[in-house]
Amino acid sequence: MKGTEWIKKIRIRWIILAAGLVLVWCVQASPAAGEWYARNVYPPVSFLLSRFSSLFPFSVGDCLIYGSIIGLCLYPFYARWRKRRWAVIAGRMAEYLFWIYLWFYLAWGLNYFRKDFFTRTEIPYAAYSADTFRSFLSAYTDSLNASFVPVEAIDKAVVAAETKKGYREIDGRFGLVRPAGYLRPKPMLIPSLMSGVGVLGYMGPFFTEYNLNPKLLPVQYPFTYAHEMAHVLGISSEAEANLYGFLVCARSEVPEIRFSAYFALLPYVLGNAYGLLPEEEFNAWKATISPEVKDLYNRKTAYWQSLYSPLIGEVQSTAYNWFLKGNNIPSGRKNYSEVVALLMALYNNEHRD
Repeated sequence: MKGTEWIKKIRIRWIILAAGLVLVWCVQASPAAGEWYARNVYPPVSFLLSRFSSLFPFSVGDCLIYGSIIGLCLYPFYARWRKRRWAVIAGRMAEYLFWIYLWFYLAWGLNYFRKDFFTRTEIPYAAYSADTFRSFLSAYTDSLNASFVPVEAIDKAVVAAETKKGYREIDGRFGLVRPAGYLRPKPMLIPSLMSGVGVLGYMGPFFTEYNLNPKLLPVQYPFTYAHEMAHVLGISSEAEANLYGFLVCARSEVPEIRFSAYFALLPYVLGNAYGLLPEEEFNAWKATISPEVKDLYNRKTAYWQSLYSPLIGEVQSTAYNWFLKGNNIPSGRKNYSEVVALLMALYNNEHRD
C-alpha cells in the first residue's frame, strides 16, 4: 500500500495541467499544427472569450494580469500566516503560473507558431534590391504627401466600421478570423503606465480583447485600432499586424483614416532607409517629405517623449524583446519594421508578369 500512496496524492488538475502543457509544446514544435490551431481552434475559442469580455466596459484581461501580480506578491505572507511551508507556497505559486501559461497559449499564444507569412500566403519572398527599394521609397513618399490632411479629431464609430469592413475584404486571403460585429476596443486599465513605456495599444490574449491608449493622438487612432484588431483576428507577428493595419486603413475612403495608414509607417520606413541608403541619399530622400508631414511627425515624437519614462521604458522594451524572441519571432522588437519587406513582397507579387 505504501508504494502506491504517492499515486493517491496526484490531483486530477495536475494531470490536466500536464496534458495541456504537453499539447502546447507539441503544437509549438509544428508550424502545420500551429496553422491548424489558428484556423480551427482559435476562432471558436476567441468567440467565446470575446463574447464574455464584451459584457464588461473595462479590460477583463488587465484585471486578471494586475490582480495576479498583486495576488502573487501577497500570497506568501498570507500562506506563512496560515503556517504553510515554503515548499508548499512555492509549489502553489508555480502551479498558478503554469495555469496562466497554459491559458495564454490555448487562448491565443499558439498563433505565434502558425506558418509564416510567405508560406501561408504563397507570396514569394522579395530579396533586397536597391532599385526596388528606391522605387518603393518614391511611391510611398508620394502617397504619404498626397494623403496628408489635418486630423484634429477622429470619429471612432467610423473608424470601427471602416476597419471591420476592410478586414472582411481580406480575411480569407491572409488566413484571418472574420471580425465579429460586437468587437470594440477598451481603454487600458493604467494608461499612464503604458504611456510611460511608449505602448499605444495591445491585444489582451486571455479574453480576446484589444486595448487602446486613451492618450493616442487622433492621427494615430485609426492605424492603432486596425493594428490591434489584426492581433485579435489571429495574427501574432507585429510586422503582419502593421501590414494588415496599413492595407485596411490605406484602402479606406475616409481621408483621415487613409492618412493615418501612411503616417504610421513613416518611422519604419525611416529606419529602413537610414540603414540601407548612403547618408547623402538618405538626407536627399528625407527632403522630399512635405513640411506638413515633417512638422506633424516631430510634434508626435515630442508628445510621446514627454510622457515616456526612460527607466521603465527600457525595462519593458527589453522584456518584450525577449518575449518575442522566445515566441517564434527571432528578430524581436525589430519585427515591427519588417513590415516594409512584407509590403515590398506584396507589391512585387501583385505586379509580376
